[in-house]
Amino acid sequence: QAQFVESGGGLVQPGGSLRLSCVASGSDFSSHAVGWYRQPPGKERELVATITSGGNTYYIDPVKGRFTISRDNAKNTVFLEMKNLKSEDTAVYYCNGPSRGSLNFSNWSRGTQVTVSS
Repeated sequence: QAQFVESGGGLVQPGGSLRLSCVASGSDFSSHAVGWYRQPPGKERELVATITSGGNTYYIDPVKGRFTISRDNAKNTVFLEMKNLKSEDTAVYYCNGPSRGSLNFSNWSRGTQVTVSS
């Protein structure tokens, strides 16, 4: 039911920062958790971080201490602040429901490309 549109990606040097945005449409946005995913070139898509309706967060080990997920319910938007970016972070980044069984999980959008390179 929900739809997500990502933006904010781009080319950044190693050690740089980016902030990604995800605008969601659908009913009762503020009541649902949201996740950020990424798919590096030639690899499977993986979950990166999640945020619950109450603001609790989860991160995979490779991004802990570098990435911060947050949300602005008034704007139906979830953010991913990325610092100290590494080449391994290069991927297409997507937002979606926190799991494939969640009520707000939708078809994958186009995502936004993040390229970390010198």
